[in-house]
Amino acid sequence: MSKRALKKYLDQLKKPDLEEQLIDLYMRFPEVKKYYDFVFNPKEDKLLQEAKTKISNEYFPLKRRRPRARRSVAQKYIKHFKTLGVDSYLLSDLMLFNLETAQRYSKRHTVNDAFYKSMLNSFNELITHTAIHGLLAEFKNRIIKVFTFLTDRNWSFQEEFQRTLDKVDLLD
Repeated sequence: MSKRALKKYLDQLKKPDLEEQLIDLYMRFPEVKKYYDFVFNPKEDKLLQEAKTKISNEYFPLKRRRPRARRSVAQKYIKHFKTLGVDSYLLSDLMLFNLETAQRYSKRHTVNDAFYKSMLNSFNELITHTAIHGLLAEFKNRIIKVFTFLTDRNWSFQEEFQRTLDKVDLLD
């Protein structure tokens, strides 16, 4: 169904019928429930802390022996936060936390090129997001720290990381 067809259908409904459908959606679909729960009671800081804990546990597990180090866990939270409309500053903070945690992990563990490529994707996403939302100045020091770390540690794809920073003229 197209957005236009949906709009036409909703225009035909009486208010009680529309309310009934919304309540039904809320009860049936967890994503709708999460959305409305967030809209009426955001608790962004709690959500951010929960996401940071999960990401940290991915690299430095408390209950299992071996880390999984999956970027997809952080990406799931980032995508979810975007869908909910979480504050751009908090989302940028989460993106940076993910990179910083991965870098701490890479100090202690051997990583492969797929890991570096994955972190490059995360870095590109961070720079794009902060630039679009005018947050580069607020996160400049942390971003430069991330970049300095990867150059000092001789990470793969350094040229690509450099190109990403060059696009936004972050390095003086």
